[in-house]
Amino acid sequence: MPHYKLTYFNLRGRAEISRYLFAYSGKQYEDHRIEAADWPKIKPTIPFGKVPILEVDGVIIHQSLAIARYLAREAGVAGQTPVEQALVDAIVNTMDDFMILFPWAEKNQDVRKQAFDDILTNKAPELLKNLDAFLGSKNWLVGESVS
Repeated sequence: MPHYKLTYFNLRGRAEISRYLFAYSGKQYEDHRIEAADWPKIKPTIPFGKVPILEVDGVIIHQSLAIARYLAREAGVAGQTPVEQALVDAIVNTMDDFMILFPWAEKNQDVRKQAFDDILTNKAPELLKNLDAFLGSKNWLVGESVS
């Protein structure tokens, strides 16, 4: 069994989808969380100076969506056919479009909270409605064909 080490800041953000996939698959992993104060000394040691990264037996994979797609394939939830894989990719990219709306780096907590509240109140319901319509009643995570 491979040794997995997921490195990200001590918050949810871009690594959370990978943490969910680890939880779903039941695979053990090291959840290495970086504190903001330690980031300046760690950043030069990370490919492209960005996290998250996933180390798999010493091989470093960077980019959150590449990591998530790898883990989804490992868990058997990335689609069985090219069409299913494209549909899964479309959902992942839709969720990423939503995630980039959030002002993750905003330091002013009042501004940040207002923006989060606005997004969750005004954008999330439409996203959830669209996802519900797209996903329908198909059993996406149990190997049923979605095409």
